[in-house]
Amino acid sequence: MADEVRNQQVLLKNYVNGFPKESDMEIVTSSVKLKIPESTKDAVLVRNLYLSCDPYMRSFMNSHNNSSLFPSYQPGKPIRGFGVVKIVESTHPNYKKGDLGWGFTEWEEYTLILSPELLIKIDHTDLPLSYYTGILGMPGMTAYGGFYEVCNPKAGEKVYVSAAAGAVGQLVGQFAKLMGCYVVGSAGSQQKVDLLKNKFGFDEAFNYKEEPDLNVALKRYFPEGIDIYFENVGGKMLDAVLLNMRTRGRIAVCGMISQYNVTQPEGIYNLTSIIYKLVRMQGFVASDYYSEYAKFMDIVVPYLKEGKIEYVEDIVEGLEKGPAALVGLFTGQNVGKQVVLVSHE
Repeated sequence: MADEVRNQQVLLKNYVNGFPKESDMEIVTSSVKLKIPESTKDAVLVRNLYLSCDPYMRSFMNSHNNSSLFPSYQPGKPIRGFGVVKIVESTHPNYKKGDLGWGFTEWEEYTLILSPELLIKIDHTDLPLSYYTGILGMPGMTAYGGFYEVCNPKAGEKVYVSAAAGAVGQLVGQFAKLMGCYVVGSAGSQQKVDLLKNKFGFDEAFNYKEEPDLNVALKRYFPEGIDIYFENVGGKMLDAVLLNMRTRGRIAVCGMISQYNVTQPEGIYNLTSIIYKLVRMQGFVASDYYSEYAKFMDIVVPYLKEGKIEYVEDIVEGLEKGPAALVGLFTGQNVGKQVVLVSHE
């Protein structure tokens, strides 16, 4: 008989209205056999090592969401997200015990993954495994695809990044600087503003919470207008940006964190700017670019090893601290990429 081990889990209690709270989730402890059921083919049983806290997860706490890719979480079931995993047992020909990978998993210690072909194997183990929740994982691919593919940047262009100290924003700004662009980021604290300027090399940065008029603030940093806006916030920020876009500017819509917890989304009033300034605004998801993952790694891994890209993580240890870490995203408590360490290898 296969050994049974503890399996701590984070369950969604009920669907969420407004800002999520720790009490919307609960920690339970069950047990699991470290054995894949005999009738289950092409599956892997994994131990979750790191779990990624990402703003998009909030939309899956609703009874319905606008994603055609992932269904909402179910009350009484573990929440789901990206993570770094180690294969415990496999009935899939492409995976063996001990392999490492990253991809979609559940918030628990052990998960049976029935579609392991969606995992991406980890080959570069000389870099921190936690990086595969961020710069070398989904957020990295988001920054890469959104900036290089959607925005089609050119050297010397003027780039604005909102939520710039987050997992995606910090990378977009550095990619832009490496291309020779002028880069400004916004964040929600002086600590994060200092990080953007002093560690990530942004030309300028500002605390949006201290700006009574975002339109005035953007004109201060972009007197000639914005060529590229990497959108992470939405709402009033997007409205102000539209007034400040240059002709044929591009907006990559990555996320809209200001809108995830409101019952009535804020209206956008300056959309005519898209017409008169010939602005292209495009939404995207990281999975659109997974086919380019090898190319992405060829670019980013040398940058990391040569110190040309800096990366900041905010790691909490223990699955029981996961709910607080996830909720903290929406009040800006994290500095850098928020990660939950579930288990050391």
